[in-house]
Amino acid sequence: MLSKYNYCKRHVIFALFFSCASFMCATPTQSAQPTQNLQVIHPKIGTTATSQNGKIKLTLIAKKQNYGGEAKTREGAIYSPKSINVHPDGSKYYVNSLEGATTIVFDAKTNNKIATISHRITQKHDSLWSKDSGFYKFTHYPKNNHFTGKPVEATFTHNGRYLWVPYYRRSYDINAQDPSAVAIIDTQSNAIIKLMETGALPKMIATSPDGNNVAISHWGDNTVALIDVSSENPQDWKHTKRLVVDYVLPLNYPLDKSVDRDTGSGYALRGMAFSEDGKYLLVGCMGGGGGIAVIDLADGTYLGRVLGMMPNVRHLVIKNGYLYLSVNKDGYVQKAKMSDFIESFSQFSAKKKQAMFKNWQNAKVGAGARTIELSPDGEYIFVACNAASVLAVVESKSMKQFLQISADSFPVGLDVSKDGKFVYTTAQGRPKYGGGNAVDIYAVEYK
Repeated sequence: MLSKYNYCKRHVIFALFFSCASFMCATPTQSAQPTQNLQVIHPKIGTTATSQNGKIKLTLIAKKQNYGGEAKTREGAIYSPKSINVHPDGSKYYVNSLEGATTIVFDAKTNNKIATISHRITQKHDSLWSKDSGFYKFTHYPKNNHFTGKPVEATFTHNGRYLWVPYYRRSYDINAQDPSAVAIIDTQSNAIIKLMETGALPKMIATSPDGNNVAISHWGDNTVALIDVSSENPQDWKHTKRLVVDYVLPLNYPLDKSVDRDTGSGYALRGMAFSEDGKYLLVGCMGGGGGIAVIDLADGTYLGRVLGMMPNVRHLVIKNGYLYLSVNKDGYVQKAKMSDFIESFSQFSAKKKQAMFKNWQNAKVGAGARTIELSPDGEYIFVACNAASVLAVVESKSMKQFLQISADSFPVGLDVSKDGKFVYTTAQGRPKYGGGNAVDIYAVEYK
């Protein structure tokens, strides 16, 4: 095993450069929509769009980009931005630059950069690691806590005091098959104050409604991490369960060359949402036949998968008694009453781990629907449409799209300020087409 590790170390530099192409782009599973008509666009500040009924108006008021443009908006740290998270108090926002291995903090009023948080984990971070949980074993490499992490999504805990950022993989693990990690950032100091291991290839992360638990979906092996964060003291946080969706995917990939880890990764677990009563965790499956995996949190039991929605479920949101999801491949948003969805769980049994539910309302949006978020009152759904390079708006009651505005190609991440007055998107780009490396900020006017 050690000889393999030493051999692989000689390929680290190669792997880092290679991975910028293979990991930066939208994954094959995610980008199954037609691409022959894709065009790169960079909308100008001042671009506006108003719905026909006059109820809502969007204006692109600012941007941060790592390509040409104006000097005052240029920001070199924006490199393949994967996600964006607005602090609950609205004072600042955090951008995860996947390939830049940084989280950049911006002031929400001025859009000036406050801090750049590096995810190059070195000896100086050794004291920040939590005690091993025993759930995640290194089977291909000797354990190595010195690496560069690729920040993916994020979630706030403790009323915004901490921001949790999982790493897509550790830099030396070129095929994302050993444990990765999650960094916890203190939003007061904008510094990493704790590191914890995760399973292989983590992507989505979510906080329970009561704030006591954090869940992390592992795209790489059909598992989900559940972490107890009920204490105010970070030293008390600990992994409590490793939740398995149907089966643990065996991982045995080469150590000296990269393979496509974004296809053939089991159920390819992605979006997650806790039910509002905290009883269930729903996990979107972008692969393996699709659907939504259901976990009973009372005892950490995997109940089964609910099928019947469109394939390629990407993002989940539960709000005001309704479940919303984005369908990446076909560019739709779907909505269902949560109580009706839960009723379908009665079809699960010890022998039958599947249920059907088809009572959906559908809204067609732009191709490649990725991240979705709702306005604070739940009246509007904002959608980052990757292939279409637009920010779409859907009226949640009628489930009709009535507004689109151009976004830097190709948008993937999205968040809405707590007061609903601003919407933020990140454009990650695609190697074959360009685009990306931008954050767009839109002002929202409601009538």
